[in-house]
This record gives sequence, C-alpha cells and structure tokens, in this order.
Amino acid sequence: MKSTLTSRGQTVVPAKIRRQFGLTPADGLEWLVEGTTIRVVPVRRDTVAAFRGQGKGGAVKRLLAERKVDRARE
Repeated sequence: MKSTLTSRGQTVVPAKIRRQFGLTPADGLEWLVEGTTIRVVPVRRDTVAAFRGQGKGGAVKRLLAERKVDRARE
C-alpha cells in the first residue's frame, strides 16, 4: 500500500491498515529510523492498557523499560 505526502508533510494511513490495527483518531504513530528504512508503529494513547494481554513473559515490563529510555532521551 502507498500514500503520498502533501506539501505540508502530511500523509493518510490507508483505511485497510487502520481497520487491521484498529487505529482511531486518538492514536498516534511513532516513526523509527533504522538505517535507510523508516518503520511506523502505532502508539495508543495509553500504551500499557493497549498492550495488556498481547504477550507473555515480561513483555509489559520490557515495554515500560523502553518507554523509560525514550523519556530519558527527550
């Protein structure tokens, strides 16, 4: 799927992707640069609540640790 940038740097998330990931206007997107690749990751308003029940084995603990590192970088 493709989208186009406007002159103001805006783009549209295709409807199929919004439906597949349950994205709403309240959600944000995190842009990650990995070498020459850009990865876009959905970020729920309450990331811990959105992540709850999605994994096992300390996944929430790892998420909270990553967020702590992100906050320290800001």
